[in-house]
Amino acid sequence: MGVNREYRNSVFVDFFSNKERLIETYNAIEGKNYPADTEVEINTLEKVLFINKINDISFILDGKIVVLIEHQSTISENLPLRLLIYISAIYEIIIQKYSIYRRKRIELPRPEFIVLYNGRDEYPDTNTLRLSDAFKDAETLE
Repeated sequence: MGVNREYRNSVFVDFFSNKERLIETYNAIEGKNYPADTEVEINTLEKVLFINKINDISFILDGKIVVLIEHQSTISENLPLRLLIYISAIYEIIIQKYSIYRRKRIELPRPEFIVLYNGRDEYPDTNTLRLSDAFKDAETLE
């Protein structure tokens, strides 16, 4: 009998819909010390990537950082691409009140991407995936 991924994902999302848990988890993962009353704005996306998928957790912490937390039970080297699409959609929502054509720079909260993996395949405790690794070599395009 297989695992119901939708159920497991909804438990994960429901658990982290609590702002104090988000701050506590972020502090534990990143070694920070934000107090429990730090401003948190949850902005998890719905229906991204042209299908009925959502990113797992997204929130702005202290008005300065956009944190995206993804929960994975399988390894995917496409996470940087997915996270680019998610952060682009979040920034689009954030800047709705501004004109991107204006002269003055729009200040954006800095993104941080966290992936929590609990699959069966061996994987390092920490790893950095880069979107640039997905780009085709420019020499092969000529």
